Amino acid sequence: MQATTVLVEGESDRLAVEALALRHGHDLAAERVQIVPMGGATSIIHFLDRYGPQGAGDRLLGLCDAGESPGVARALFRAGIGSGPLEQNGFQVCHTDLEDELVRCLGVEAVLNVIESQGELPSFRLLQRQPSLRQQPVTAQLRRFFGGRSGNKVRYAPLLVASLPAGQAPPPLARLVESFVGEI
Repeated sequence: MQATTVLVEGESDRLAVEALALRHGHDLAAERVQIVPMGGATSIIHFLDRYGPQGAGDRLLGLCDAGESPGVARALFRAGIGSGPLEQNGFQVCHTDLEDELVRCLGVEAVLNVIESQGELPSFRLLQRQPSLRQQPVTAQLRRFFGGRSGNKVRYAPLLVASLPAGQAPPPLARLVESFVGEI
């Protein structure tokens, strides 16, 4: 069985993908699937060189934010992986980012419940009162909460995945995990 390398932008993405894969019964080691955080999508060329056709020859899958998708598409083309839509080349695209996908999938109230379970709802409420965020939608405030404090994305990604109702996941994340076994 050919090894599969899943390229994701960061550590929070890795944790979310692994959490959903485990919920779906995947044994990543047995299936020879490794989730590799790249430290940002702009590093993809290095990882394509290492794991792609000119490197280890792994089957490549990935997850990226919409804003990074043009650069990812160019890198895949240059690496000889394909020139079609990213999804056809095994890469799923999050509308804004994975946290945004999780918030939309769970709904604001469920996300606030997760934040409350971590004892950080007062901190979030304080953030909402900041002048630059007062008039912003709650979803934008949540993005700022997750991205504004070091470690919050890493901390909350697996917690949000664990809070997903059975059989429900953001489409890009669900499609990615479904593609671990077999060809796309």
